[in-house]
Amino acid sequence: MASSRVLLFQFYPLLLLPSLLYPVSSISPHKIPRLSPFPKEALILKHPDDIFSESDMSKDFKTYFYEQTLDHFNYAPQSYATFRQRYVVNTKYWGGPNSNSPILAYLGAEASLDGDLEAVGFLTDNAPHFKSLSVFIEHRYYGKSIPFGTMEEAMKNDTTRGYFSSAQALADYAEILLHIKQKFSAHNSPIIVVGGSYGGMLASWFRLKYPHIALGALASSAPILYFDDITPENGYYSIVTKDFEEVSESCYQTIKESWAEINEVASKPGGLSLLSQRFNTCSHLNYSDELKNFLDSMYSTAAQYNHPPNYPVTMVCKGIDGAPEGTDIIGRIFAGVVSYRGKRTCYDTNDYNYPSETSVGWQWQTCSEMVIPIGRGQNDTMFPPSPFSLYQFIKDCNDSFGVPPRPHWITTYYGGHDIKLVLKRFGSNIIFSNGLRDPYSSGGVLEDLSESIVAVKTLNGSHCLDILQADKTDPEWLVMQRNIEIKIVEEWLTRYYADLQALKN
Repeated sequence: MASSRVLLFQFYPLLLLPSLLYPVSSISPHKIPRLSPFPKEALILKHPDDIFSESDMSKDFKTYFYEQTLDHFNYAPQSYATFRQRYVVNTKYWGGPNSNSPILAYLGAEASLDGDLEAVGFLTDNAPHFKSLSVFIEHRYYGKSIPFGTMEEAMKNDTTRGYFSSAQALADYAEILLHIKQKFSAHNSPIIVVGGSYGGMLASWFRLKYPHIALGALASSAPILYFDDITPENGYYSIVTKDFEEVSESCYQTIKESWAEINEVASKPGGLSLLSQRFNTCSHLNYSDELKNFLDSMYSTAAQYNHPPNYPVTMVCKGIDGAPEGTDIIGRIFAGVVSYRGKRTCYDTNDYNYPSETSVGWQWQTCSEMVIPIGRGQNDTMFPPSPFSLYQFIKDCNDSFGVPPRPHWITTYYGGHDIKLVLKRFGSNIIFSNGLRDPYSSGGVLEDLSESIVAVKTLNGSHCLDILQADKTDPEWLVMQRNIEIKIVEEWLTRYYADLQALKN
């Protein structure tokens, strides 16, 4: 078996912005961190999906709407309903139908497509090289692709919610991609699907389910093995812990000790008022868990989106370690908050929890099929113990939506167990890329499964960094990672064109 492609370069400390709307924490162990390719939400915004607007989009992007089938897998009368699904095309560098130039298709995930157009640069950055058509497709029930008009309307009806699944989304992509090939007379143009995080899972699953449509897939930061019992439940938080410990042992120790300190202060008369004062919270704390959940989310998102050039983990630790000599643990933790989030008149401990169209949709997805068992045990991370409880998870989802989750459905439908043995013979042309400082890499494919199902990983990379827009300040290891991915795609295309020519002859 070919060795996995590992990029070994000098250690870089890590940091940028975060966005986990449903963090795993001591108070809510069933919450699953969002699988977003990049931190879409500025934490000060209470309506994060409104960050980007149509007017911000490049003139090279043209928006279309496809009349999409509501239910691809049933012939009941309501299945024939349709909704408008958004997709965006950039033809600027496309070689045209006669050249059989490829189509690079980004499969949208659990958010509006608008932010992806601005941040996901892999397609447009490489379009001149491949002379490719760039396509971005929005996931059903997000952005402008919501059946029945609004997320509120779509989610309040039990029947309507039932059409909100990954399998339906993949079928959507299949229909739209075939429609695009016809629309642009691109019958022989090979399609490479690209996705990040949950979208990376969709890209890899699309290649397995629809190999007649997609020639290959680039699945960035796709934790397809974080289901059932395949990945240890503490995998996510173990890497968050490792990221902090490697940046600063003293920072790590301070955070580890702080939870007990917060509990001790909170248990005393007037303790919550004192904590509210020490952390300058925008509203009075009613429970110590409000503060602990906020800190949990801050540390986790700093690690997940630990992007250059700022590297958020380093930023947090710089504040904690740089506090004046003699500062107590509570004071040092607050200094970390200020260092990372900047000086503010007050700090809103609900910043990670404001509901949005995206968070509502992701909660449904995790309460139906995307059951990722993230938890942590006693003293196996720098966080308080919070083991994953399937019983509690099922109860909470039943309370929220009236349906129990299907915790084993993902591995039943897409696979995951014995993946090396299974995919070695029937799968092909998938790149699984990961940065090993990304907590979700603990559930990723980190070694080659065959000659053409390959792992490309970097020691210093973070969540979906390789598919984000390239920048002249990008470190050498990141440039190298992208170059390796481009070379692999080139090999796929070369073989495809040779096969196409042989058929013509």
